[in-house]
Amino acid sequence: MESFEAQLDQLARVAVHVGLGLQEGQELLITAPLEAAPLARKITEHAYRAGSPLVTVLYDDDAAHLLRFQHAPESAFDKTPQWLFDGMAAAFQSGAARLHIAGSDPNLLRGQHPERVARANRARSLAYRPVLELITSHHINWSIVAYPHPAWARTVFPGLAEQEAVQKLWEAIWKASRLDTPDPVATWQAHNQRLTERVAYLNQKRYRALHFKGPGTDLVVGLADDHLWAGGAVQAKNGVVCNPNIPTEEVFTAPHKDRIEGRVRSTKPLSYQGSLLEEIEVRFEKGRVVEAKAKSGSEVLERILQTDEGARSLGEVALVPHSSPIAQSGILFYNTLFDENAASHIALGQAYSECIQGGSRLSPEALAARGANSSLIHIDWMIGSSEIDVDGISASGQSEPLMRGGEWV
Repeated sequence: MESFEAQLDQLARVAVHVGLGLQEGQELLITAPLEAAPLARKITEHAYRAGSPLVTVLYDDDAAHLLRFQHAPESAFDKTPQWLFDGMAAAFQSGAARLHIAGSDPNLLRGQHPERVARANRARSLAYRPVLELITSHHINWSIVAYPHPAWARTVFPGLAEQEAVQKLWEAIWKASRLDTPDPVATWQAHNQRLTERVAYLNQKRYRALHFKGPGTDLVVGLADDHLWAGGAVQAKNGVVCNPNIPTEEVFTAPHKDRIEGRVRSTKPLSYQGSLLEEIEVRFEKGRVVEAKAKSGSEVLERILQTDEGARSLGEVALVPHSSPIAQSGILFYNTLFDENAASHIALGQAYSECIQGGSRLSPEALAARGANSSLIHIDWMIGSSEIDVDGISASGQSEPLMRGGEWV
């Protein structure tokens, strides 16, 4: 097996050349937890070798973040560094690429006052909205990769010593990110081609809705008018082809915010802000959640739904085969970058404008008229499994099998 240093270099190469498609002369902004500094430095090296004139790294410190919730005055939780997000938006508007290294402690805020956490999240979401819109509209090329934070590793593998858990999580990231091949760049090109073919098929079918059926689930998700499917590599508005998520197994599109009906049950736990939401069950009427409960995390779920008007509808529906490498690993990663690629899923909140024909040129009002949802949040949770069937419903109302037992027909 390659040394850790060689593997780190390989991931950095894939992040720069596959994830970002970084261009000569293009600046890069990296955000990362402190613990991921070794990977951030390797990515910085490859970015400069690719011709970037400036790489800026912004580090998050989990310990400092926790101190805020433990010692800051009560008024602090409605504040956020607006200047920081204004600067990030300015960087992306001027053409800088964006790369995020995921891998913070999923349990960092466990035990903290939920009202404070909710207030801090809302304040940050409001300030971050201009940045999020530039990212979700693919104004620039961007990508997310992962690094094994020790606290994250201990959560995923609680029965192991920390060093062993970190090694095991690193191996899981390595395999899920399709780096365990002689030529990962070529492997990603082939994988992207398969996803592109699936996207083309679904765009040609022009389904009116998707029907999910299985234990605890009988859900019809109407699709937005003029919707487009996406998945794998995408071309940003600056013309650069990038892979927003490494790993990725999904094809996805925009639901119609007013045309979602029925019941659905989660098939995997959702790790969110230090809480684990298990066995989520919700019922939709006319596009909105009207009933919601969870075996654990019900209070957190209710706070999510109260975020704003759009939090009770869907911004994304995605199809992922049960045979995906992440599903077959049997690992719950406690991280959406991985867990959403283990099963078909839906997302409460904001829709991606790229999933509407001409969406990048449409006003918020025009997007809403086509059914695209708007919200401060975008939270994915898994509803697919080996027991879930999916039908596509045509404009004439005819049902066609898309997935049986979690696999493409």
